Amino acid sequence: MGTKEETTQQNYQVKLSLNALKNIDEITGYISFIKHQPLNAIKVGDKIFETFDHIEKNPLAYKECEALQTKHKLYRQAVCSSWIIIFKLKKSEIIILGIIHSSRKPSRIKALRKTKN
Repeated sequence: MGTKEETTQQNYQVKLSLNALKNIDEITGYISFIKHQPLNAIKVGDKIFETFDHIEKNPLAYKECEALQTKHKLYRQAVCSSWIIIFKLKKSEIIILGIIHSSRKPSRIKALRKTKN
């Protein structure tokens, strides 16, 4: 019988910045109240939080954010439907910096570097 090799997987804790919380509120509010699609707003919000769960399990699976390149690849991005979720790896934390629609200018992404945790 073979022996199972134990692997140590680093546990990360996801933290949402105030900016990210504001982004979620704006996205779901727009879909719900401006587009008059409250059920769709709930689905989008749920999908965003599901993506957070995926990021927490394996943040290194996501590519480096091209607009925020660093030597140690601290900034990464995940795609969720039409939105890009920008996050930063910091020791055992994942800090969600913001959620930006994919049609936005890259300069909006660069501004996330200054986001307070």
